[in-house]
Amino acid sequence: MNISADEDSPERAGYRRSAGSPRGEARRRELLERVTEDLAANGLVDFSLRRAARAAGATHKVLLYHFDGVDDLLVQAVVRLRERRIGKALDAATEGSVRRSLGEWVRAVWPILVGEEARVLDQAIGLAMYDSERYAALGREASQQYLPTLLSVCPQHWSDRRKLEVAEMVLATLRGFLVDARTSGDTAGVAAGFEALVRALDREEAADE
Repeated sequence: MNISADEDSPERAGYRRSAGSPRGEARRRELLERVTEDLAANGLVDFSLRRAARAAGATHKVLLYHFDGVDDLLVQAVVRLRERRIGKALDAATEGSVRRSLGEWVRAVWPILVGEEARVLDQAIGLAMYDSERYAALGREASQQYLPTLLSVCPQHWSDRRKLEVAEMVLATLRGFLVDARTSGDTAGVAAGFEALVRALDREEAADE
């Protein structure tokens, strides 16, 4: 998997980033949305500043005005994809007025996690593992984005430590299932493991009763 930095960078080209004015911020969001759409459709393979510029309908120099190079743009686009995924998961999990158990919540969001954007986000984690020095933010940001949601759906009377332990377990286990599904194609094995996770969460909550 190759992410090209191209020959231009903010330092070499002498461009400055958008100063954060309302107009500049609106333009930055517009560009980011277009690049995010391209990433969702075409994945991370051969992602480059020039490819991003074509997707955004702008020049690479315009992108360098608003972003700190190709890596910054890639991380922000992946973060945006995760935001979409989390939003969809929350919508699915909060459908109806009855509070879901942890196991029910995980079951409700699983189809979203393995949905159309899963391939790109799995690639992002793989890239963070492949070149941790350059792309550590892709993995670090994933935990920072997902953990608050997982903590929020834990029973409110649990201690902060218990919430964190269970949230970390769910995050790590689901991430493992996603990687396994993507790399091995063993859908039956992943499904069996998923059911075991749901039962474990049910037992965790039942321990309070």
